[in-house]
Amino acid sequence: MENKVLRKLFLGFIQIHILHHAKEEPIFGSWMLEELKKHGYQMSAGTLYPLLHNMEVNGLLEREEKNVEGKIRKYYRTTEKGNEVLIKAREKAYELFKEIKD
Repeated sequence: MENKVLRKLFLGFIQIHILHHAKEEPIFGSWMLEELKKHGYQMSAGTLYPLLHNMEVNGLLEREEKNVEGKIRKYYRTTEKGNEVLIKAREKAYELFKEIKD
């Protein structure tokens, strides 16, 4: 039970992290996996790619496909809705952690 709760919580953090980087510049899956690894998240491509796809379907990310060395790479950037969600998530996280800290 505890693992399921933590997984759900961490997936939320990861989505915020994705929005943060996708706002700064276009991201792609393998780069994001390495970035998440730097922050201690061990995630498989089989978890990340559906997450990116769902964020796109929900209007948080937009995708552009580019041919890189003969392979199609999907780049993701935040949409306006994604930017708004990121702002709200940051505000709520700040409020929550400030309250917990005090």
